[in-house]
Amino acid sequence: MALNPTRSAFSSASKALARCTRPPPQSVASRMGLSARQMSTETTTTTTDTTTDRPPASATSSSERRPRWSYTPERMKGPGFSINIVKNPARKIWHVNEDPEKVDAVYIRLLGKNGDRMLPDEIKWLAVTHKSFDQGRRGFNTRLAYYGRQILALETTRSILVSPFPEDAQDVDFFDEHDREPFQHPALANVDKLYARQPRDVISKEKIAKLAVDVGLVEITRWKPRMPENLELSGIVPVLNTSVLAIVGAISLQHGAEVAHRVVRERILKRLA
Repeated sequence: MALNPTRSAFSSASKALARCTRPPPQSVASRMGLSARQMSTETTTTTTDTTTDRPPASATSSSERRPRWSYTPERMKGPGFSINIVKNPARKIWHVNEDPEKVDAVYIRLLGKNGDRMLPDEIKWLAVTHKSFDQGRRGFNTRLAYYGRQILALETTRSILVSPFPEDAQDVDFFDEHDREPFQHPALANVDKLYARQPRDVISKEKIAKLAVDVGLVEITRWKPRMPENLELSGIVPVLNTSVLAIVGAISLQHGAEVAHRVVRERILKRLA
């Protein structure tokens, strides 16, 4: 008798479909874990004991109440000893500010009224934390400072271009040894001002550090000097510069470029002029 190809094909397809929809054996499912339970059409109830990996409720609630800037995460702490041998143990002693009111007061002096409300608390502390503090385990302000440096340089350049030509550079002779005539255009008239004054002349590290000292940043910047008895040789000038620039970068990320440029013009450049 001849075989019916249609019936045979239908029978084979039905058997294949039944095998695909049938749940895998329990031994295979247990080896596959969650993916096998998701493939199975049966509802199973599994109980996993996770109490060993879960911290105590009191510890969890305590860590949630503490602000991130105020403590070093437990898992980032070392075994309690250091391979560094310090010749002078007194150099290991250095205290940093932990008073939020002092931080708010400095932000007000730097940014003006309500300056303490321009940034979230965590970012306010991050912007004044140098990478030398606590080995960087509570975060540090390097990236914010890099961003703020670009904003400060841009706004300083713009300020030079729109300011009157410096009196001490009025008679500057743009001498060309080949007697070439420079291209003249009204749109380029202000570019020559950059020949007489560069942004680094306006926002030098020393000027920014002096501004930081005037507003009290030296009292709240968190860092660890290499030589506490000599802060200048330890690099306090670049450290204070980093804090000021990081605050500018944080404001730009929080409120946008327009607010950040206004802060640079009104709260920094006017004081450095």
